[in-house]
Amino acid sequence: MTIGFAALAADVLLRLLEPWPVKMVIDGVSRSLGATIKRPGPTIDASAETLLLCGGAIVAISILRAIANYWSQISFALVGSRIAADLRAQTFRHVQGLSMRHHTKTSSGDTVQRIVADVSRLQEVAVTAGLPLLGNAVTLVAMTGIMLWLDPLLALIVFLATAVFAFLSRRSSGSITSAARKSRSGESALATTASQTLSAMREVQAYGLEDTISSNFRNSNKAALGTGVVALRLAAGLERRTDVLIGFATAVVLAGGGWRVLNHSMTPGDLVVFLTYLKTGMKPLKDLAKQTSRIARATASGERVADLLEAETDLPEAPNARPLDSQHPDIEFDDVNAGHGEDIAVLHGINLRIPAGEHLALIGPSGAGKSTLASLVLRMIDPISGTVRVGGQDLRDCQIASVRSHVSILLQDSVLFGTTVRENIRFGRLGASDEDIEHAAELAQADTFIRGLPNGYDTVLGEAAKDLSGGQRQRLAIARAILRQAPIVILDEATAGLDPASRESILDALEVLTRGRTSITITHDAFAARACDRIIWLEDGRILEQGPPLELLQDPGSHFSKWLGDAPSPQIGPDASRQVQGQEPRGRDVGAPT
Repeated sequence: MTIGFAALAADVLLRLLEPWPVKMVIDGVSRSLGATIKRPGPTIDASAETLLLCGGAIVAISILRAIANYWSQISFALVGSRIAADLRAQTFRHVQGLSMRHHTKTSSGDTVQRIVADVSRLQEVAVTAGLPLLGNAVTLVAMTGIMLWLDPLLALIVFLATAVFAFLSRRSSGSITSAARKSRSGESALATTASQTLSAMREVQAYGLEDTISSNFRNSNKAALGTGVVALRLAAGLERRTDVLIGFATAVVLAGGGWRVLNHSMTPGDLVVFLTYLKTGMKPLKDLAKQTSRIARATASGERVADLLEAETDLPEAPNARPLDSQHPDIEFDDVNAGHGEDIAVLHGINLRIPAGEHLALIGPSGAGKSTLASLVLRMIDPISGTVRVGGQDLRDCQIASVRSHVSILLQDSVLFGTTVRENIRFGRLGASDEDIEHAAELAQADTFIRGLPNGYDTVLGEAAKDLSGGQRQRLAIARAILRQAPIVILDEATAGLDPASRESILDALEVLTRGRTSITITHDAFAARACDRIIWLEDGRILEQGPPLELLQDPGSHFSKWLGDAPSPQIGPDASRQVQGQEPRGRDVGAPT
């Protein structure tokens, strides 16, 4: 920034000097031709040496201006790039810290637009429009001072032209900014539509929705184009009015300056300097009018980025929060009411204690609040009332990062990232060695198929790892959870949608994952539920019954007994046949929570 501003100051100084060699030549030539110049000041004869010296001065000034311009542009471009990179990183980090309530209400496509496109537009306009306008504004102030010294009367024309431009700009800028804001919102909606369509391309093609969605996209695109054209039309109108204004100012200065020369109030060279300064000094006004549309769009982008940065998480961390440090924590819900909205409760009066090492199954109809209860353990949400304790500590008094480091979670659709298999597993514990990663993969029964990939553990997965089967993706997620070595495991429909062979393999891997750990299993799988230590039946956000599986099965009136009686055979295979014959599954560990 120091180099940039120094180069900018040098450029302004050189602009001020640029017309003076021309003034000297014109005044010298005029005297040589017999003109009478009565204005006081040094006189220079139009000799060959003078002409060559003035010509050389113009060349030198041009070269020095080019060098100064180069360094100012390079320096400010570097500064702009670094600031944009920092702003983008800060915004991205801030977004990651926002709660799930925020992310469920906002579009991921719109958020990406704000982080990437809006920050880039701010950078581009700041470097290519803002900084040149700053230099031109400084030049205008300096030149106005010299024009006041040359001829105060003519200098008033510059002040008058600036005042008229300010009036015209104020009338138009509000409408241009409003149109630019609508245009950015329309572009954001386009990004959201494209993101949603690309992420659901299989469904779009399967249902033949290409033409329908393309038509909707085309209509939204036309709407965004219309608002963009409105902004451009308003900006173009301001620019043309500014051109006319500058033309009038130049005409008045030319006529008035000529009259002042005839009255010997100024020299012909002074008039040339004055006209040159007027043209250069009016450039900021012309540039501002020309860049109004871009500046308005950048303003709209800045507002969108600022709105994102001002979004506050509803999971504040207490200033004196302490780390959660418990190797074998129990989990306790004390009269908890909770939901994913501020006032809409999904769970009502939950009182539940899960001792360390217990395997608990959460069962109930969809929408009963099972995933909400699991989110409380991860502190993805806070209860509306009541307390959630882990290891005897209220989660609201603990550091969020330390709470989540105590939990491994496995979902039905496990998320894998577009990096190597090794790095995907390492996300479970970033400091893990390659040997730890491979050992975790072996425990998750993933090592064999990983080594069969083109580059083994260094194979780069495609987006969402769609090039792997569901069972393979799940085993990689289990390896990541094993590597994490967290004392609490949450399994949310971890085997749903898998074929029997994949399910058997996943169950064996889950047995390793949950061994010796506290686990909460959300499932609709009767086999997995029977394998747990305790069943919790959750319905309408309330615990209706709980107890060991065999105890609930012996009560024909229990929800679990009725549900198991109505459920289809859990599995076709040896384990299923043993259940049908009334035998126990092949072991509680094998039937680990899914």
